[in-house]
Amino acid sequence: MPDCVFCKIVSGELPSRIVHQGELVTAFRDLNPQAPVHVLIVPNQHIGGVNDLTAEHTPILAALFAAAKKIASDEGLAQNGYRLVLNQGSHGGQTVVHLHLHLLGGRRMIWPPG
Repeated sequence: MPDCVFCKIVSGELPSRIVHQGELVTAFRDLNPQAPVHVLIVPNQHIGGVNDLTAEHTPILAALFAAAKKIASDEGLAQNGYRLVLNQGSHGGQTVVHLHLHLLGGRRMIWPPG
């Protein structure tokens, strides 16, 4: 998508602090972190959100979660825990219409989230 900020980050058109880049997903530090560690993990292919997923996207979803696990380990979060958040639509808090998984950690998370 030509106007998608995450597509531009994946392609290298926009700078970002990349922490992981693979065949199916890219991960980078959030510009407005909500925790000491806040990484966004996005499919390299543009997918608008959860409502746009099909069975064909199964390998991408597996890659999102595999990347989250690896990044959490690399960032020293695996032992104490971390939070994964996936927002859908404006009422769900999705501000960029490109499927993305938030990895948050480095502090105790509270429930319910805001």
